[in-house]
Amino acid sequence: MTKVLFADTSLLWEFSYGKTHPFNLRRLKVTQSLQKAKGLLQKTHLLHPKEAPEDLLLQFHTADYLRVLKEADSGVFRNYMFVYGLGSGDNPIFPGVYRYSRLVVGASYEAAVRVARGEFRRAFNMAGGLHHAMPDRASGFCYLNDPVFAILGFLDRYERILYLDVDGHHGDGVQMAFWRDSRVLTMSLHESGKFLFPGTGYEDEMGEGKGYGYALNIPFPPGAGDDAYHMALERVVFPAIERFSPQVVVSQLGADALRNDPLTHWRLTTNSYLKVLHFLNDLSVPWVALGGGGYNLKNVAKLWTLTLTVLLEEPIDLTVPNEWKEAWNMELTTLHDAERTVSSPGVLEEVRRVIDFLRSKHPLLSDHP
Repeated sequence: MTKVLFADTSLLWEFSYGKTHPFNLRRLKVTQSLQKAKGLLQKTHLLHPKEAPEDLLLQFHTADYLRVLKEADSGVFRNYMFVYGLGSGDNPIFPGVYRYSRLVVGASYEAAVRVARGEFRRAFNMAGGLHHAMPDRASGFCYLNDPVFAILGFLDRYERILYLDVDGHHGDGVQMAFWRDSRVLTMSLHESGKFLFPGTGYEDEMGEGKGYGYALNIPFPPGAGDDAYHMALERVVFPAIERFSPQVVVSQLGADALRNDPLTHWRLTTNSYLKVLHFLNDLSVPWVALGGGGYNLKNVAKLWTLTLTVLLEEPIDLTVPNEWKEAWNMELTTLHDAERTVSSPGVLEEVRRVIDFLRSKHPLLSDHP
């Protein structure tokens, strides 16, 4: 049995949000070519995405929204589409937008179903992780919420599903989908909504009803470095996950929390992401990894190449093939940042405040030693 199912992104390379839009699908082509140049892609089993059927999409999205998104597939804008979040700067209408979105959902959902069946231990859909889409509207570069459908692909077989989101932005659409569901722990580490879209994800958001205690958010102030992040991982994230004891993991691995991303204000290096990846690997449970944000092309390429390396449980080789650098005219000397970054005293104080609040108030942590 091949251990990792990899969603081939080549069908998506033909689509475009627009020449100046930050969500440039070229990053998928660049990253996949790096993974191939390093010999990683050849060790996976390729999943060729198919469009998700509309009856599946209706399990989260409204029929009215799907009707309008389907109309937008022509690339022609109508004024009423604004009501559905379509045609804005964030979510432009482009030819094939509906097909593109259905392909992303189809890949994430099929990956989860095939992992749930035991055909594969892990799967990776770099094109996925579109966590902002709401039932009735597009939001934050996201038209259909593929992480929700990946989770739905597991719910027939599992009762404790961890959704861990380390994108620079709060995973608001996924949290909303499972806000009252005790079977899914939605955990998001993100830049605080006081400073960054979507303006949600505060530490007191913990779910409602049966889902109370199954949402956990760690908002970070701008400028957070590896030291603050590792402190939150050790004191909140890892203990909460261990107590929840997930049977399966869906992770959203947006690269926009790495330093030098043009849309966020972090100082993280790959040290923080690798700490998360190694922890998830050590859980030894079925795992579907998804992409997400990331608007610095070098950051995306190195992070998701490291991700595939960990998923395959291959030794981490930090070298970047010369032929790849020449093909893309890109200076990338290593896949990993050697030194960890530090946070200012003010940042550390705010992160400690959030940690103390969660350890005293969150049901997964409040009575934890």
